[in-house]
Amino acid sequence: MDYTRQTRFSDPRQHAALFDPLPADPAGIGEVVRNLAVHYRASGIEFPPDRLAEIDSRWVDRMLDVDQRRHATPLAEPRPPEERVVGCCRDFTLLTVAALRHKGVPARSRIGFADYLDPSFHHDHVIAEYWDGARWIATDSQFDMPDVRLTTGGLRTAAQVWSAYRRGEIDVETFGVGGDLPFRGNWFVRNYVIYEVAHRLGDELLLWDVWGDVSLGLGDDLALIDEVADLLQSADAGDRSAERKLAERYAGDPRLQPGGEILCASPRTGEPFPVSLLRST
Repeated sequence: MDYTRQTRFSDPRQHAALFDPLPADPAGIGEVVRNLAVHYRASGIEFPPDRLAEIDSRWVDRMLDVDQRRHATPLAEPRPPEERVVGCCRDFTLLTVAALRHKGVPARSRIGFADYLDPSFHHDHVIAEYWDGARWIATDSQFDMPDVRLTTGGLRTAAQVWSAYRRGEIDVETFGVGGDLPFRGNWFVRNYVIYEVAHRLGDELLLWDVWGDVSLGLGDDLALIDEVADLLQSADAGDRSAERKLAERYAGDPRLQPGGEILCASPRTGEPFPVSLLRST
């Protein structure tokens, strides 16, 4: 996959020129992104329902629609926190990835569980990764962390966590959205392996989207998740045949690939609702 090319989710479309004045370095882009987005839960701001709806903007151009309707100024011009686009870690990351790709820098999003946000719990998290010409470097734009290791102590990928769970090495109940919420444990990590492969192959979906084999249960057949987790880790280790096999598996398996319509189980709504991923513009 060519990670310098925008995907249907990262493409800024009519707002592409807004990225032109941005610095070409990831740290500078991260500073701008923190000026554009605000976390819907972690910010401590109580957003009314119409503002909370921004968490489902999904596409970068629609996030920028929201920003420009409110400000109509260059992206680096200061925005008060309460006027930034409401989103989550996925949105900080996708804005970062979009800007890096616009600058010709290969970039992608990585999904897993952060060891650095809470000493007693491993929170689900999404960060950006870019190619510096020699290696992939992970960067957390939301928290201004320029070099995050994709391993214990940094961000453990969903695939790493799943494999560690299957080997009996971790307490999987400490991996999820939060210790005080039911969204954690083996079924949750299982879904995140599917999210991880989707993001890696250009479908940077929301963390509450439902399709294919995404479910609220662990299920009986775990062979698919085992296989995908192994391929993801082998690809990360530089195995190009694993990378190709992963892409082929994803393209041909409706349990992994979202197709044209998904369900959005947004935290702002009581019931999942259908969303078409097919756009004419």
